[in-house]
Amino acid sequence: MTTTSRRGLLAAFTASAAALPLGALAAPSARAAAAAPGAAPAAAPAGGLATPRSSVTTAPLDASWFTRQTLGAALTATVLPGTPARTEVTSGGRRVAMLTHGARTVVLPGPGRTFTENKKPFADDFGRTLPDPSLPEADRQYWGSSPGGGSWSTLGPAASDYAVVPGTGLITLTTDYASRHATLRDDRIGDVDVRSTASFDKVPTGQACSYALSFGYQDTRNSYRARLSFLTSGAVELRVEKEVADTVTQLVPAQTLATGVPAGTPWTVRVRREGERIRVKAWRAAGAEPAAWAVDTTDPTFLRGRVGLRALANDGCTALPVTLAVSRFQVDAATWDAPPSVTHGGWVRVLPEPFDGTWTAALEETVRGWAGSTAPDVLAFAAMFLAGAPAVVGGTGQAAGRQVLGESGYGYLDARGNRYEGADFHEYMGIGWTFPDGTRTGPSTRQTGNLDCSGYTRMVFGHHLGVPLAAGEDTSGTRLPRKSRDMAVYAPGVRVDRTDGSAPPAADRLQPGDLVLFNADSGDDGTSATVDHVGIYLGRDTAGGRRFLSSRKTGNGPTMADLGGASLLDGTGTYARTLHTVHRL
Repeated sequence: MTTTSRRGLLAAFTASAAALPLGALAAPSARAAAAAPGAAPAAAPAGGLATPRSSVTTAPLDASWFTRQTLGAALTATVLPGTPARTEVTSGGRRVAMLTHGARTVVLPGPGRTFTENKKPFADDFGRTLPDPSLPEADRQYWGSSPGGGSWSTLGPAASDYAVVPGTGLITLTTDYASRHATLRDDRIGDVDVRSTASFDKVPTGQACSYALSFGYQDTRNSYRARLSFLTSGAVELRVEKEVADTVTQLVPAQTLATGVPAGTPWTVRVRREGERIRVKAWRAAGAEPAAWAVDTTDPTFLRGRVGLRALANDGCTALPVTLAVSRFQVDAATWDAPPSVTHGGWVRVLPEPFDGTWTAALEETVRGWAGSTAPDVLAFAAMFLAGAPAVVGGTGQAAGRQVLGESGYGYLDARGNRYEGADFHEYMGIGWTFPDGTRTGPSTRQTGNLDCSGYTRMVFGHHLGVPLAAGEDTSGTRLPRKSRDMAVYAPGVRVDRTDGSAPPAADRLQPGDLVLFNADSGDDGTSATVDHVGIYLGRDTAGGRRFLSSRKTGNGPTMADLGGASLLDGTGTYARTLHTVHRL
C-alpha cells in the first residue's frame, strides 16, 4: 500500500486552493484551528465514476479571506444562559469561539467545508459458510453480509435454494419456480462498474438456463440485466435487457460468444454504467478480459438501483434442478445518485485541559492563535478514515512508522460472514499499546486496518487530539473509556442531553464534534438498555438532517451514509429512534 507522510500532506494542503481529497487534510499539528465567518460555500465534487470516494472540500482561500480573520484589540467573553454552561467569545460583535464549561472541545467559525462520502469498491469471494444449521430458521443468513457493506437479499420460493460454501455462493433452480434474485441492499447506486464470475453445473436440456448481472434493480419486475444464456447446444449468448413491469426489451441484438462450452465453465460478465450509457462485455473467466466492450448503448429508464445476480431457466428447461456457482461478485467503482453531503463553517478544536469557566489571557492567546488557521480539526481527522482516504504513516512514539490515518474497515469476518468487533485505535495500527497507567493491551493482527465504533472515536479524539485514553472501563471521568457503554457514563467532559426514558433526547444544543451514543441493538425505543454504539456528530446535510460519523458493521467501517441504516438523528430510522446520550468531550 502506498503511504504518505503527514508533513507531505500538509504541504499538499497548503498548495491547494479548493477541492481537497481526504489525504490533503492530514497534518502534524493536532491543535491548530480556524475561524472565518461568512466563507463561501465549498464547491461540490465532480460526478461520475471518477468522483473521489469521499472528500472534504473548502472554498478558495485568498488574501481577503485571511484579512477578515484579523481579530480586534479586545475579545469579549460572555457566559450564556442554559445547560450546559457555555462561554461565547466575540470580536467586534461577531462570534470567534464557543467554549463549554467542563469540556475540551471548542467550536469556532471557519471556512465553509463540504464533507461527502461515496460508495467504496469491494469484492465478495464468498469466504464463509451459510446457512448455519445451528441457528433457528429465522436467524439464518443464506448469503450473509457483503464485504462492501450491507447484506444480501435473496428471493425465491425457498430460502434453501441459496447457500454459501467457502469460496462459492450457490443458487439452485428447482422445478417449482425457476427464477432467483440475489441483490445487495443498496438502492442508491447510480454509476457503477461491476462484474461477476459464475458457472452452471450442467449443460441444460429442453431450453436454456441463464445467469445475469443485474443493475439499476428496482424489484423483481423492474431492472436491467446483462444475461448470459447457456444453450442446449453448448453455445453461450450475451443479451442486454431491460425489464419494466414484467415486459422485457432487448437493448441490443443477442451475440453468440462461444460454442461447445462444457458444464462447469466459469464466465465473467462486466457492466459499466455511467449516466444513460451502458457498456457490457463477457468472457471465459480462464481467459484474458477483452479490451473492447461487446455492447455500448444508452437507456435512461433506471438511473439508480441495486446491483446483484439473477439465475433463471427458460420455460421447457428439463435439466432442473440446476445450480449456479458464483465464485466472485465485485464492484470496482460506484457512486450513489445522491451522496450524503454536509456543508458548514464549524471547526472543532481541542483544548489541552477542560475549560473551567474562567476566561484567561492564556485562553485568549490560544483562540487568537487558532484564528485563520486551516489545519485539520476533529472533523477533518474523523473524515480521514472514510472510504478512499489514503494511508498516512505516523512519526513518533509507540506509533512510529505505523499507519495512523487512512480508509478503515470495521472488523474481520467470522466463518458466517459476520464482522468481529474489538478493533481499538492501536489495533488499526497493528501494534500493542502501553497506557499511562502501565496497562498493556496486545495487538490483534487480524484487526489491522480496522476500527470498531469506540475504537474510531478513541483514534480521533485520543490518539490524534490528545484526550486521555483508558485501557478499559475507567470510572474516573478523566479518560475516554474503551467501550461505548462506559463512555456514556464515564467519558470526560459534560453531558449535553440524555433520554428521559420515554423518547430520544431532543439535543437542541447539539454541536459538531459531540459524541452521540445509542442503544442501537437493545430494542426499538433505545431507552431501557445499555448503550452499544457511539458516533461523532458532523452537522446538517443538504436535506437538513442531522448526520453523524461512526464505524459500523453494516457499513464495514467509518461512514456518514445510509447503508444498513441511516446515519441520521432525525426521522424514524434505527439511530433516530435509539439515540440515548449526547456528550461533549
